[in-house]
Amino acid sequence: MTDTTDDIAEEISFQSFDDDCKLLGNLLNDVLQREVGGLFMEKVERNRILAQSACNMRLAGIEDTAELLEKKLALEISEMSLEEALTLARAFSHYLNLMGIAETHHRVRKSRNIAPLSKSGDDIFGKLMQGGISPDELYNTVCKQEVEIVLTAHPTQINRRTLQYKHIRIAHLLDYNDRPDLGHEDREMLIEDLVREITSIWQTDELRRHKPTPVDEARAGLNIVEQSLWKAVPHYLRRVSNALKKHTGKPLPLTCTPIKFGSWMGGDRDGNPNVTAKVTRDVSLLSRWMAIDLYIREVDSLRFELSMNECSDRLSKVAHDILERDKSEDRHEGWGLALSRNQLKHHSQQVPSLPTQLPARADLPSCTENNGGSHYPKLECPGSEYTPLKDGQDSPGLESSHNSHHNSIKSLTNGSIAGSNGSQKAGISRNSSFTSSTLVAQRKLFAESKIGRSSFQKLLEPRLSEQPEISPYRIVLGNVKEKLMKTRRRLELLLEDLPGEYDSWDYYETTDQLLDPLLLCYESLQLCGSGVLADGRLADLIRRVVTFGMVLMKLDLRQESGRHAETLDAITTYLDMGTYSEWDEDKKIEFLTRELKGKRPLVPLSIEVAPDVKEVLDTFRVAAELGSDSLGAYVISMASNASDVLAVELLQKDARLAVSGELGRPCPGGTLRVVPLFETVKDLREAGSVIRKLLSIDWYREHVIKNHNGHQEVMVGYSDSGKDAGRFTAAWELYKAQEDVVAACNEYGIKVTLFHGRGGSIGRGGGPTYLAIQSQPPGSVMGTLRSTEQGEMVQAKFGLPLTAVRQLEIYTTAVLLATLKPPQPPREEKWRNVMEEISKISCQNYRSTVYENPEFLAYFHEATPQAELGFLNIGSRPTRRKSSTGIGHLRAIPWVFAWTQTRFVLPAWLGVGAGLKGACEKGHTEDLKAMYKEWPFFQSTIDLIEMVLGKADIPIAKHYDEVLVSQNRQELGAELRRELVTTEKYVLVVSGHEKLSENNRSLRRLIESRLPYLNPMNMLQVEVLKRLRRDDDNHKLRDALLITINGIAAGMRNTG
Repeated sequence: MTDTTDDIAEEISFQSFDDDCKLLGNLLNDVLQREVGGLFMEKVERNRILAQSACNMRLAGIEDTAELLEKKLALEISEMSLEEALTLARAFSHYLNLMGIAETHHRVRKSRNIAPLSKSGDDIFGKLMQGGISPDELYNTVCKQEVEIVLTAHPTQINRRTLQYKHIRIAHLLDYNDRPDLGHEDREMLIEDLVREITSIWQTDELRRHKPTPVDEARAGLNIVEQSLWKAVPHYLRRVSNALKKHTGKPLPLTCTPIKFGSWMGGDRDGNPNVTAKVTRDVSLLSRWMAIDLYIREVDSLRFELSMNECSDRLSKVAHDILERDKSEDRHEGWGLALSRNQLKHHSQQVPSLPTQLPARADLPSCTENNGGSHYPKLECPGSEYTPLKDGQDSPGLESSHNSHHNSIKSLTNGSIAGSNGSQKAGISRNSSFTSSTLVAQRKLFAESKIGRSSFQKLLEPRLSEQPEISPYRIVLGNVKEKLMKTRRRLELLLEDLPGEYDSWDYYETTDQLLDPLLLCYESLQLCGSGVLADGRLADLIRRVVTFGMVLMKLDLRQESGRHAETLDAITTYLDMGTYSEWDEDKKIEFLTRELKGKRPLVPLSIEVAPDVKEVLDTFRVAAELGSDSLGAYVISMASNASDVLAVELLQKDARLAVSGELGRPCPGGTLRVVPLFETVKDLREAGSVIRKLLSIDWYREHVIKNHNGHQEVMVGYSDSGKDAGRFTAAWELYKAQEDVVAACNEYGIKVTLFHGRGGSIGRGGGPTYLAIQSQPPGSVMGTLRSTEQGEMVQAKFGLPLTAVRQLEIYTTAVLLATLKPPQPPREEKWRNVMEEISKISCQNYRSTVYENPEFLAYFHEATPQAELGFLNIGSRPTRRKSSTGIGHLRAIPWVFAWTQTRFVLPAWLGVGAGLKGACEKGHTEDLKAMYKEWPFFQSTIDLIEMVLGKADIPIAKHYDEVLVSQNRQELGAELRRELVTTEKYVLVVSGHEKLSENNRSLRRLIESRLPYLNPMNMLQVEVLKRLRRDDDNHKLRDALLITINGIAAGMRNTG
């Protein structure tokens, strides 16, 4: 029985949500009155009232009246002109987006007002202690926990980034509006700000006019870090640390972080020819640049804060050494030029001799120079980087360092970084006496030189050596900032393919190098009794460095196994060894193992290969150059054999041998982890056997122990398995595959990390994070977990700092619970047999409809906007892996996306009803009810299906069929709708609920609040599709369709 106080709290919370919706809705109405006029607004309101009335009738069970009202609404929409339809689509789309913002804010507000917060560290740590877990075990488990959230570029984020930013600003204004101390004038100003934001949104084109490049997608991921995760991570770690201290007496160690981040943006080349080796290199460097830029900002703030003089002896010595080094460098300084150590070492060979003292007025800006007063050439473009030239040589002009680091990022707009025509970039003018080698040397000196002691620089920041009394912390942090700025400049030169060599002590390469001076400052503050200062901004920065490292998010590489086989085919054919792909598995393994044990490269330098093969080889070369310091895992999609993993290991080893030979030193970092991805039902069933075969190979097992700390990572794919066999069968096969993989690794004493490739929608393995982790097989989550977050879910979960903090805490506590109190396995073997029975019937029902019914493909194309989704420009990769028109080669995202648009959400439930009905008819009803109550995996599977059924809408799906589907295929649609009703019936039988989402009243109410805007959007989409299919070159109709797709995605709160 629900506590009545919970009901009251729920009502109060929803009252605030309703107030926010009314406020934003009224302001949008005011804006639209001004933008489109009162006459059209009357039509908008009439459509909304018709939709609201129909919804009310349906909720009251008065179906006939509801149907009449919906027909009236559909008629009104069909009589609209194209301009009116376009404007109505835009208006309702923005209403739904504003409601989504209010809903997110409602969740944040609700989490603030609950104490202790459910699933928080405080809540779960307390429950574990009460359940018998000792303080030491709890503390050690949290400290050793390794969770990695991998952001991917899967194309499911509908909104342009411009609009996402505007939505975030509205969310911040709603947050400000909740302040109890807000005065009347402040509130009026806040309303004005909201009106400005909404007006700006209305006047902004909501459609992407060009497909994003992989670099655009990577920048979007980096923006999530900058706008939200950068603030959220220290807050989250403080909460975990405080909760740990409360329950165990010890805070979280400063250099410990239970969560890190990875990325596929710019590394996922599976079926995406736009992700090249160059793109991967550029994105990795860009990620490093962003990390360094963020650290520079933080160090600047920290220097301002740490102004005290008292410090430890160690810090004092380091500060003194820095000052001495500065003075030593000053003695070599001539004409305002601070040479790097490398230049000082070789300057006699590289530049003309310099004067021993400054010329008169040389320290003043060029604008004060008297005509003819200097013998030295005057720079045409004042900048922060130059080198002296001999008389008569042209004077180069270089952009200022401030502009250069922004311009290097701007040059990334089309997925490629500026090429190597650096002479134009740098503005170097040539004359006939310049040789190419002179030019290269000149550019190199430009890159390395620096005006560090101009009077302008002094105005900005006094030199430390002139201020002996200055705080030692500021001296040390000033040195940190200087090295960070050199690191950033070096990355800019690499991004622009410009030469530039720095001594290794001039820049930061590793996380430890940056951490050392920060930890020294922290230790000093603690020793001097200033722990309260140490645990503030400095501790936050240290935690950011530990979490984000030098790259923010390590980049995974992903490629399909067939591409590696093609590459080895080219190599073995060139070497007259035969055709690799024609060998059986044993011969492949024997060949690969022999080559892996050898010390010579396999690929000859003289080899000439097809472009596709060259791209694979180039990718391994880039991986060797960047190493594990910048890159994460190498994921093999469509993996099905042990040889798939060994092939990647061999290509990786060969590239590293070649690169280290050219460099004359070992490659940076270590080898990448090689991760097989099992996706189809067939491959999932074989996953355990493949891992056993792999670990039985002595070379591979020793390699994992030596290079990867005895850890094998295995990825399981939710999307393709669901499209292959239906959601229920996919869920069960994934469960069994994880059990088998864990058992295989245990047999060989190897630890396993499971990597979950989950999508945003239920049909692609999505759903609440906590529920998903808590329903994994026992032993599959032993303190480690990797999971993808995709598309619109990245923005929904991590777009705002407070929602990000909540999600990070949920990941931590869910993994902790699954480790210390693993979920229960099936109570008896009979339950597994029942699951097999349901899965078999479900899969058969699903495949007979989707793959074996000859009419289904045509029905799918007619009943959904699948064919038109390509116009959305939401991703850089094609919608199909191959050119075939069948369902098999269609990617899982457009498959789920199309059915979500029609509100039929077929991939999430098709086959489930048949499976449950079959089990009940065989007398297993009571078993199913017991399984639901006692087996977390089964309960979560049924709950997720029930949740998605609550979003399905039979009348809307029927409307699509009646208007868009050929008469001879309408019976197929009717049959599928009957199947949906059957599914709802048997899901309720198993769960024991009287109606859908009975155990989640909040979700049901939120869905119902969207319907007055969502239902007209669907009817409008049907009308636009009908017109567009008669006039498919009409760009305004296409725009109207895309806007309805945006609006429905906002209303459904997920896409694919």
